[in-house]
Amino acid sequence: MDTWLRSAIDYIGSWIEFQQTTFQQPGVLLAFAHRGEVVAEHAFGLANLDTGEKLTPRHRFRIASHSKSFTSAGIMKLREQRKLRLDDPVGQYVGGLHPRVAETTIAQVLSHSAGLTRDGVDSGQFIDSRPYLNAKELLAELKQPTAIEPGTRFKYSNHGFALMGLLVEAVTKEPYSAWIKREIIEPAGLRETEPNTPLPRGALFARGHTRKLPLGERCVIPGDNPAHALASAAGFVATAADTARFFAQLAPNAKKSVLSVASRREMTRHHWRVPQSFEAYYGLGVNAGKTDGWDWFGHGGGFQGYISRTCSIPECELAISIFSNSIDGAAPFWMDGAMQILRVFKTRGAPDRGVRDWTGRWWTIWGATDFVPAGNRVLVANPQFNNPFMDAGEIEVTGRDTGKLVWAAGYSSHGEPVRRDRDKRGKIRDVWLGGANLKPGSVVAREIARRYPPRKRRPTP
Repeated sequence: MDTWLRSAIDYIGSWIEFQQTTFQQPGVLLAFAHRGEVVAEHAFGLANLDTGEKLTPRHRFRIASHSKSFTSAGIMKLREQRKLRLDDPVGQYVGGLHPRVAETTIAQVLSHSAGLTRDGVDSGQFIDSRPYLNAKELLAELKQPTAIEPGTRFKYSNHGFALMGLLVEAVTKEPYSAWIKREIIEPAGLRETEPNTPLPRGALFARGHTRKLPLGERCVIPGDNPAHALASAAGFVATAADTARFFAQLAPNAKKSVLSVASRREMTRHHWRVPQSFEAYYGLGVNAGKTDGWDWFGHGGGFQGYISRTCSIPECELAISIFSNSIDGAAPFWMDGAMQILRVFKTRGAPDRGVRDWTGRWWTIWGATDFVPAGNRVLVANPQFNNPFMDAGEIEVTGRDTGKLVWAAGYSSHGEPVRRDRDKRGKIRDVWLGGANLKPGSVVAREIARRYPPRKRRPTP
């Protein structure tokens, strides 16, 4: 692994742990797969707020719409086996559909361009107010016509990928969960992934959680309800490590994969632009885009109580999975931040020998400041930000404990000196960044308690 990539992975872990604590998320799983192998995984926080169970990398989460990527891979495997074609109408395999639904092609369904209803007449299954649809209930809803004309635009549909589960069963003459596990999950080397609940005995499972509002506190969402006919769209349960490992295999340049290079290229190419304010695309069961010159693909997921994101960057031969077990989880924002951190280290390189030991997190009453060595400079990052390097200052190290802010934002301390102070044992005690005195978090916590001792407050009426 390139040294810059190792440095970036290390800081991403530190930054996400800070974010999880700062924004009081119950728990976060984070995993990196490089060249198909998991090279780092972290677990921060709790698996269950009610019991206080500590989260570990072995805990499984509901990964929701990541399921679509597994289902799409299954369809591509059947295509490689010449059991179907992408331009076949779905009605050729699944009966009982409305004629307009039956005429849509497999490729249209996989790319969310079939015009199908998103979640049917009642999407209560996604807010835990009703069970997920069974096959009979799903087929009853697919007797209705498409919502819009097929092939006219991207229109996301969970019902569409549930239909793909029925198609897999029709082609293979097996239950979807059994076939996808034998043909995709197990060959990919995934030992902590199931296409649906219930889980095997003894498997660790992280519970979901509500937002604090409107109740005023978080509540535990069991999260173990079976997805029934929606398993192929939203039912999967996995660790972050398994998920990153799987998406690493979908990259066209992956050395090992359950699919051919041609299948992976077809899955990950841009089939449709997603109508929204920023540029985004969808392939076959994967979303895609470009960030700072890097092409990426992946998927996200939202199950009641869980938010997750996975991103694969073929140029870096890297896949990242970030899982949060709360319905307001910040996984999408953390993935954006992780991409920015990767780009900074790719551009600047791993820290030179002369700046390596300047790493650290320092505090004032205003919050934390991270010193992050990269290349021949020390970046002054703000871990509170979604992009911690936004407007980051740059320190040029001039001595063992001295430096100068050679770049800083206009409202910061550009051009001013930087100094590290040590105690009698030679340990760094605090840092002066221009006129600001930064100290360890424990020291600042004691100072806050001394200056502003908590007092009993009258209850709010």
